[in-house]
Amino acid sequence: MSNGNYRPAGFSFMSPVIKSLLIANFAVFFIEQMLAGITSGGMPLEVKILQNFALWPLDAGFLPWQLLTYQFMHASFGHIFFNLFSLWMFGTEIEYTLGSKKFLIFYLTSGVGAGLLHLLTPYLGMGDSPTVGASGAIYGVMIAFALFNPDRSIYIYFLFPVKAKYLIAFLVIMDLMMVNNAASNVAHLAHIGGAITGFLFLFFDKETWFPFKDKLRGGIRGGGGSSYGSFGGGHFSHQQRPDSSGKSGFSFNFKNKSNSSKIEDAKFTDISDDDEISQEVIDSILEKITKSGYTNLSQKEKDILFRASKKMAKKDNGG
Repeated sequence: MSNGNYRPAGFSFMSPVIKSLLIANFAVFFIEQMLAGITSGGMPLEVKILQNFALWPLDAGFLPWQLLTYQFMHASFGHIFFNLFSLWMFGTEIEYTLGSKKFLIFYLTSGVGAGLLHLLTPYLGMGDSPTVGASGAIYGVMIAFALFNPDRSIYIYFLFPVKAKYLIAFLVIMDLMMVNNAASNVAHLAHIGGAITGFLFLFFDKETWFPFKDKLRGGIRGGGGSSYGSFGGGHFSHQQRPDSSGKSGFSFNFKNKSNSSKIEDAKFTDISDDDEISQEVIDSILEKITKSGYTNLSQKEKDILFRASKKMAKKDNGG
């Protein structure tokens, strides 16, 4: 599975929080493997680790911190590889969209929400085994990706393109159908919990906008945009729509951080398509967005970002 249009021009290969999460998860997995087979007081250390840090049912060893620690533990190399590959593929762009601090809060909150819903499994007759893995939090990230980029193509096995909104919806529906499958070793309820928590986090966050949010709140802006992207705490977005000549065009909008639901057209001046924009300049602007949000950019920086996005849009449309 790959994201066919995943990495926007100027974005770093790996964002800072994603990099830290990958390192932390692999470090924990490495420690688990190193301690396998070692005993202490007649008990294997890996069992002690599971007892204290995996997510256990409420009446079978649950400890509050397990809602965080279980997210960094994995059962096998295949388990951690596919989880972290998905985190990198979907999460890097979401971190740039939300900003690093908010993304980390969003990620961990999705994982906690996944764990809380998973605690219901014993009461639904689905066993009481401990749970490990980042997949619940990653489902929150995938929901975010589908909300911000509903029509982005994801390539299944690098061959078959599927729009993000359809792929993520399919995965969630499959988890819903598999919830009562006692023979499955997959924490389907945790996946659903992560997806729900991620959606609610973004829906109730006043600083975050995505196309579907307007429809849920009464259709602030109509139209059939088919391509969306966002940067920072206030969201710079490109919305593809037909122009008056019937050809595909782009409108650029900015939603302020204020409580107002109105989406104002951003003011951009002195825009020239002929001037070259260096990659270093774009990277520095995107790094500033990651740290402090779009609203803290200067007018000149906004102009540069607008021009870069305009050129990227032309390339995407074969222009």
